[in-house]
Amino acid sequence: MSRVPLVTAATASGDAKALLNEIHGAFGATPNMFRAVANSPAALRSMWGAFGALGSGALGAALGEKIAVAVADRNQCEYCLAAHTALGRKAGATAQEMSEAQAGRAQDPQTAAALSFALKLVNDRGQVTDADIAQLREAGFNDEQIVEILAHVALNLFTNYVNVAFAVPVDFPKISLRAAA
Repeated sequence: MSRVPLVTAATASGDAKALLNEIHGAFGATPNMFRAVANSPAALRSMWGAFGALGSGALGAALGEKIAVAVADRNQCEYCLAAHTALGRKAGATAQEMSEAQAGRAQDPQTAAALSFALKLVNDRGQVTDADIAQLREAGFNDEQIVEILAHVALNLFTNYVNVAFAVPVDFPKISLRAAA
């Protein structure tokens, strides 16, 4: 059971109601995570805006979802792992690619570099080196893409913490955590 109420469009008002209706339109349903965050219209606006901005960013949807599952597994967030695995498949990634990304791996060297950097950001709390940035550039990432990798990690830390701290019920097909295994 969630530690905060799961707000619905019927019980919300103002900005939260409008945003929940927009989210429902985008997904065809209102995922529980957004319903939990709707307790704060400002937090919901921030989260939804970040998803929208990064969704149309330079990295592409599939890589963004692969970063999300790697970060989710590292943070033991079952909710985000399930949601982003489904979204990654919808973005064109194979089940195998999403499973590898969950473990922080990829066959494609550029994707592998992005996942390695994302997990270094999480593990080392942002303490990266000049060499870490140079490795991303060598893998073919430009500055816009490097900043977006960090932005994806930051957004996923926010969503992971929401779901773990508030015990948000998973409403996507369950995926087993590797970190817990």
